Amino acid sequence: MPASPHNAEYAENADFLEATRASYDAIAPAYTDRFSDWPADSTPLDRSLVTAFAELAREHVPAPVADLGSGPGYVTAHLDDLGIPVFGVDLSPRMVALARRAHPELRFHVGSMTSLDLPDQTLGGILALYSVIHIPTEHLAATFAEFHRVLVPGGHVLLGFQSGSPDGDEEHLHLSERFGHEISLDYYWRTPDTVAAHLGKSGLPVQARVLREPVDGEKRPRAFVLARKQP
Repeated sequence: MPASPHNAEYAENADFLEATRASYDAIAPAYTDRFSDWPADSTPLDRSLVTAFAELAREHVPAPVADLGSGPGYVTAHLDDLGIPVFGVDLSPRMVALARRAHPELRFHVGSMTSLDLPDQTLGGILALYSVIHIPTEHLAATFAEFHRVLVPGGHVLLGFQSGSPDGDEEHLHLSERFGHEISLDYYWRTPDTVAAHLGKSGLPVQARVLREPVDGEKRPRAFVLARKQP
């Protein structure tokens, strides 16, 4: 397989990847227990957006969809239930192990969305729900260029993330503890317009953006951005 053109860059700037991997390894069982009931715990709007993405990805079957930042694998399994060929990729080996245990019929791989071990024009779609929030701004362009590289022409990307402030300023939070475990995890909250601008510069023009208000104890609005590689 051809190597990603960004491998050298990330080899030199991998501290955030190592910190994110170690943090999710530490909290993987607790995180899985807390967030394992999707789609039941999602809103009808969230589910409808994932379903719409699946319909778009169906146009490119047999090219599979990659669920990047797949965590416990519940969204990967949902796409499989919708009849989409799909596999999961997660930075955390422990998350991948739990996903494989829960969904032994599906494929899950340890890897990073910043440097995908895939040939060019392999994927019919990319889904990344609440995973690009851990990518520092200075690495977004290279990450989205990687998405562009592995997508087939006409393939779609659906991103879901907690939105930043309405004034457009990026917000950053560092957590040193979660679920009673010591971690070192950074969160970056951006507006849909900011993410759309980064996608457009990477050759993935945006087709839709959705912003919904928090529900059921959520603290921030949820944003969804749908982009497409030009056919």
